[in-house]
Amino acid sequence: MEHQPDKKIAMYISRGNIVLNVLLAVSKLIVGAVANSSAMINDGINNASDVVSSIIVIIGISAASKASDKNHQYGHERLECVAAILLSGMVMAVGFGLGVDGIQKIIRGTYKSQPTPGTMALVVAMISIVVKEIMFLYTRWGAKKVNSSVLMASAWDSQSDVLATTGGLIGIAGSILGFPIADSLAAILIAGFILKVGIQIFLDGMNKMVDHACPQEMVDTIKKVVLDQEGVLSLDVLNTREFGSRAYVDIEISADGYLRLIEAHAIAEKVHHAIERNFPEVKHCMVHVNPSKQ
Repeated sequence: MEHQPDKKIAMYISRGNIVLNVLLAVSKLIVGAVANSSAMINDGINNASDVVSSIIVIIGISAASKASDKNHQYGHERLECVAAILLSGMVMAVGFGLGVDGIQKIIRGTYKSQPTPGTMALVVAMISIVVKEIMFLYTRWGAKKVNSSVLMASAWDSQSDVLATTGGLIGIAGSILGFPIADSLAAILIAGFILKVGIQIFLDGMNKMVDHACPQEMVDTIKKVVLDQEGVLSLDVLNTREFGSRAYVDIEISADGYLRLIEAHAIAEKVHHAIERNFPEVKHCMVHVNPSKQ
C-alpha cells in the first residue's frame, strides 16, 4: 500500500470508525447504567475495545505504507497482515468471552436474579445495529478499493459487533418479556458467529504471510494478458504470491530463439509493462525470456 491516495482513504475510514466507536461506547455505558442493562454495559465495553482495534488498523496501515529501505528492500506490506492477525485475536477473545459468560450464567442460574432492563436499552441497541452495519459496509468498500487486508479485518470486526449487539437486543427483549435466560442463550449463539469471523480474519492474514498464491481468477487473467503480447510464443512459467496488500509475479515466456538480445528484451518489457498496467496491485513483475523450441 505505497500509494498515498489509498493510504488516505484507509486512514480516513479508520479515524471515522474511532469516533463512532467512542460515541457508541459512551452512550451504551450511560444507557446501560440508567436502564439497568448489563448486556448493554458489556456491549459498550466491546465498543470501547473496538477503539483499540481501529488504532491497531491505523498503526498497521501506516507501517505497511512505508517505502522500501536498505534493510527492508521489498517494503513493509506484510505488517498489514501482522495487524490483521492481532485484530483477529481481539475478535476471537470477544467471542470466547461472550460464550463463556453465557454458559456460566446458565449453569449457575444467575440469569434468574438479573433485574429487568428498561426499554431505552432496546432503542439504543437497535440504533447501534444500524450504525455498525453501515460501518461494516463502508469499511468493506474501502478495504476492497485499496486492497487492504487489515481494513477488511476491521470491517468484519464491525460485522461481529452487529452480531454481538443483536444477541444483546434479543437478551434485553427476552428479559422484558419475562424470559431472562434469552440473554445467555443469545450470547452463546452469537459467540459462535463472532469466533467464526475471528478465525476467518486470522486465516486470511496467515495466508498472505506465507506467500499464498494470488486468486485463480487473477492468475487466469494474467495468463491472457501475457499471451496477448506480440512476440510471446508461449507462457512457460507463472508464479504469483501475495505480499500483504500487494502481489509479486514471476514469469517465463518463450520467444523466437533467433531474435537479437535487444529484440527479446523489448518483448519482456512489453509483458512487464502490460502486467503492471492491468494489475495495479502488482508491486513487482519479473519476466524471463526462453528461446522457443519450436
